[in-house]
Amino acid sequence: MKQKTVFVVSAVVLLLAFVAGALYYTGQREMAANQLAEANRTKLVRMHSPTLGKADAPVTIVEFIDPACETCAAFYPLVKQMMAANPDKIRLVLRYAPFHPGSDKVVAMLEAARRQGKFWPALEVLLANQAAWTANHRVIPERAWTTIESIGLNMDQVALDLTSPEIGSVIKQDLDDAKTFNVTMTPEYFVNGKPLPSFGFEQLKGLVEQALADNRAR
Repeated sequence: MKQKTVFVVSAVVLLLAFVAGALYYTGQREMAANQLAEANRTKLVRMHSPTLGKADAPVTIVEFIDPACETCAAFYPLVKQMMAANPDKIRLVLRYAPFHPGSDKVVAMLEAARRQGKFWPALEVLLANQAAWTANHRVIPERAWTTIESIGLNMDQVALDLTSPEIGSVIKQDLDDAKTFNVTMTPEYFVNGKPLPSFGFEQLKGLVEQALADNRAR
């Protein structure tokens, strides 16, 4: 009996040590992520970044997005719902992180659509119909082309704009910044410059709610 008690106590001690170690590691990682974001805060938003919402909104969500990412497509309407529930309080800024094969071509299409004033309709139709132009986590560019054509774009102009070196520069800059912030998957969010403590929509919602509360308290 005494040996069994010693074994149980030892197991509990080991478990507590493991939990403590895991919490310490998580805390250290979160602190490092916050320090990295703070040190590079000016790189979170670029002049070319697509934005939605008032420029002086008290809360800014920066999202590194891949239009071929399933989770990005799932979270986008939820972010829009948060914005609708807090009129003029939240601004959304998008940064490109086209990690899926061929996704850079879709980002180029989005930038071409932006030149015709139809960036957000193009993004929303692509995300809503993502399954139609992706297969096995790869982009099928001709199907993405057909998808954005449905919003009434001048496709001849789109084809011309796709060759623009400026669009290539935008994608490169965003990928460079993603590397700076150690973004390796999408979607990745920053709220008023702070990274999520861990991934998940509830974590994003919590960080946004805290930022809104901080603004109300001022």
